[in-house]
Amino acid sequence: MNYLIIGNSAAAVGAVEAIRKKDKKGEITILSKEPYLAYSRPLITEFLADLVTEKGMSYRAEDFYKDNNVSLKLGVSAKSIDAKKKIVSASDKKEYPYDKLLIATGGSPIIPPMKGMNKNGIFLLRDLDVSKDIKKNLKGAKRVVVIGGGLIGMKTAEGLYEAGLKVTVVELADRILNRILDEKGSRIFEDYLKDKGMNIITSDSVVEITGTKKATGVKLKSKKKISCDLLIIAVGVRPNLEVIKGTGIEAKQGIIVDNKMQTNIADIYAAGDVVQADDMLTGEKRVNAIWPLAYKQGRIAGTNMAGGNKTYEGGFAQNSLTVLGLSTISMGIVDPPSKNGYEVITGSGKGKYSYKKFVFDKDTIIGGIFIEDIDRSGIITGLVKERYKVKENKERFLSEKFGLINLDRSWRDSKLTKPV
Repeated sequence: MNYLIIGNSAAAVGAVEAIRKKDKKGEITILSKEPYLAYSRPLITEFLADLVTEKGMSYRAEDFYKDNNVSLKLGVSAKSIDAKKKIVSASDKKEYPYDKLLIATGGSPIIPPMKGMNKNGIFLLRDLDVSKDIKKNLKGAKRVVVIGGGLIGMKTAEGLYEAGLKVTVVELADRILNRILDEKGSRIFEDYLKDKGMNIITSDSVVEITGTKKATGVKLKSKKKISCDLLIIAVGVRPNLEVIKGTGIEAKQGIIVDNKMQTNIADIYAAGDVVQADDMLTGEKRVNAIWPLAYKQGRIAGTNMAGGNKTYEGGFAQNSLTVLGLSTISMGIVDPPSKNGYEVITGSGKGKYSYKKFVFDKDTIIGGIFIEDIDRSGIITGLVKERYKVKENKERFLSEKFGLINLDRSWRDSKLTKPV
């Protein structure tokens, strides 16, 4: 069997490990656009602040490819797929045949429309190479503007703050972290970061980058002007779909896959940030660009590519973030639309920035937010995944001592006695 994988991140690693569990002899080839062994992409912002070394970003040991008998083609990207001939044409002018193909091309950064993008000092944060370029330009820099107040933007802002720069974040939405927190949670985080000296601007956008050859500032839609030595664009990502053009592979926001991680074309699978897969809470197919989900999807795809029969039960939003010492974990549906049947309870702990929120669809817990006090978040994540039904006293979820002992005894016993 000839396995071909396009991409070399979490989904690819998961697929390789799953394939090798079932097939020790088949040929595995990986086409990697980047020149590096698999590394943990979420750590590129910490790399900016020297909180992690390049070696420390490695996702697997250096011998991973050798030990799993993988032919790794570094610096080689896929250009097109011929699904009838089962051939992938690549940037090295070669054609790679396959029996089973996995598309794990991830996502690319979104670039908002702005004048003056042709200047030096502008960086689109997407990979390790860009992080290295930013670090080279930090010497002498004092002020930076970060466009984007989501997960990527806020971690980027943290890295540059820790590197000693005066940071301004510009977010188009009316609040930061609006995809992972509700309004109150966003305001708590914003207040905390402002207390730390970070400048946060919401409900605004950059319309022009000023300067001659080098970026020296930005003009906002609100007419405000902000000086800067560096400009970082970290708005978000969209799935990389270029390679599937003309293939007939079904895609909307991402590549549509079934619960086996297979596309609508036989023997072609997809996993990771590029896919639109089942969401277990909404019942819809959604793009969930989450590192652990990418790995899980890769393992399921790899198992099925190698002749197994594993089913993806669906994922849901899970986000863990710490910025300048303040931590938040959210899971599931945290900001539901007004609808009969939804119930929301909120509370706070002893800390100044402590906040908890739990969302229920009738009796089923479907989401939660933890800020500052995150000790019980793992339990709640498990309950959301299990679609746990709360029969009485939902307020007990707010207790600092909440634990498994507070759950329905028959359900608890079934989990404790479940064979590993």
